[in-house]
Amino acid sequence: MRNINDICDYIIFRLKAEDDIPLNNIKLQKLLYYTQAWHLAFTNGTPLFKGNFQAWIHGPVNREIFHRFNSTKYLNSEINITDMLDKNISEKLTPKEIKHINLVLETYSTYSGLQLEDMSHKELPWIKAREGYALNQRCEVEIDNEFLGKYFLKRIK
Repeated sequence: MRNINDICDYIIFRLKAEDDIPLNNIKLQKLLYYTQAWHLAFTNGTPLFKGNFQAWIHGPVNREIFHRFNSTKYLNSEINITDMLDKNISEKLTPKEIKHINLVLETYSTYSGLQLEDMSHKELPWIKAREGYALNQRCEVEIDNEFLGKYFLKRIK
């Protein structure tokens, strides 16, 4: 199982170095979320990386990645190649991992961070984790990985 920072770096590399697609903090968080969600669905509940997501106001957020960028980036701040921790990450991931991430990025990277936030707000994993919270109320409840994987598996069928 990978560290979430490895997957984060690969997403930055792929979107900024290879494709020059706009990437901000909120979009990065959602792309990580969807990468994990679809991996859980395709692999019968096996996570791609260590780390869970909390049901924050602006959608699913991984706290480790939040802390990685919170001293230098705002919600809509642009993420660039200079923000990578490991510039050689594409050489360290397996072809299977790269293929999975690329498939998710092909589907979701054309959306803005706000569009991805809106999508996540309509999906049951985020909704369920926020039960009892107002839309603008702070929430740090973790989105259950088992439920997340099963929810996205149902979308395949």
